[in-house]
Amino acid sequence: MKNSFFATILISSILVACNNNKQTTDNDMKQELTLTQEWDKVFPLSEKVNHEKVTFKTQYGLTLAADLYTPKEGEKSNVKGEKLAAIAVSGPFGAVKEQSSGLYAMKMAERGFVALAFDPSYTGESSGEPRRTASPDINTEDFMAAVDFLSRQDNVDANRIGIIGICGWGGIALNAAAADTRIKATVASTMYDMTRVSGNGYFDSDAKEESRHAAREALAKQRLDDPMAMAGGVVNPLPDDAPQFVKDYYDYYITPRGYHKRSGNSNDGWRIIGTQAYANSRFLYYINEIRSAVLVMHGANAHSRYFGEAAYHYMVEGKAEGYKFVGEPNPNPENKQLLIIPNASHCDLYDGGYEEKAGKGQPKNMIPWDKLGDFFKKNLK
Repeated sequence: MKNSFFATILISSILVACNNNKQTTDNDMKQELTLTQEWDKVFPLSEKVNHEKVTFKTQYGLTLAADLYTPKEGEKSNVKGEKLAAIAVSGPFGAVKEQSSGLYAMKMAERGFVALAFDPSYTGESSGEPRRTASPDINTEDFMAAVDFLSRQDNVDANRIGIIGICGWGGIALNAAAADTRIKATVASTMYDMTRVSGNGYFDSDAKEESRHAAREALAKQRLDDPMAMAGGVVNPLPDDAPQFVKDYYDYYITPRGYHKRSGNSNDGWRIIGTQAYANSRFLYYINEIRSAVLVMHGANAHSRYFGEAAYHYMVEGKAEGYKFVGEPNPNPENKQLLIIPNASHCDLYDGGYEEKAGKGQPKNMIPWDKLGDFFKKNLK
């Protein structure tokens, strides 16, 4: 605000309001979410794990809803009173914990970890208005708040916590690992760099100033025309000439294989201006300084493979194709891995994939659960 007099008045008013409404603010911070208690995931509950719904706060004052999975006593050497390693999981971008992230968390709990799958801020059962809003800062904080929550659990060893980010949350996981040294191991599965695709388009096809300027003008207009308008989820009905990766998204998000009523990707998507902050950011700048262990896992046939490979090379070497910035090589390259899954598509790493459409036929089992478990066991000692 240019006028210092009006700025002073505004600040004074805010202070008075805060003092007069402290009780209201405190009550807002203690908000309780209404959580669905029945099992409504797109996968069956494993008999090897316990499950409960939990909530936790972020530093932005939002309350996140999550599913906490723990191995049953006797499974994978889980004995009463033992402190276990823990893993926080989220993604894909626009999905909910009832989809891929919940499956990953449950599979890790089967292998002896306490695992937390959470809905990001403004999505799913988590709090935040307006709905379907995102930013690099808020979403990175979501992961760090999940680490806060796990660190305080009686059955968790706070020095043995890792994270898994799927699809767009793979990039967010790397960003969180660069920021939070409590994260001792990170898996980025079938990752997107949301800042890169938001600013450059798919395959960097719009990586020029003119395209970005046109997009910025459209978003600026949208903010005045209808800031609450939704962009729509996965295209439905599916055009015959849709790219294969769009067909793969449709098969996961729209068919019974992965459809969920609270998933933005399965329904009306993000607000058109809800991810505006991502388009004007590049948030993997410091991943070449991650000292903890990282596994980047991608399908050989995934359209998004270039995101994971570029992030891996920048993380290890300090430079990569598609990155304008150049940094120093990583001080701990020996604990960084790039795992390419033969014949796997992007969505095969959401749930393992199926031989037939709509989750029918034999499962392809493309996700190497035991390898992921071994990675965390090695690096969360």
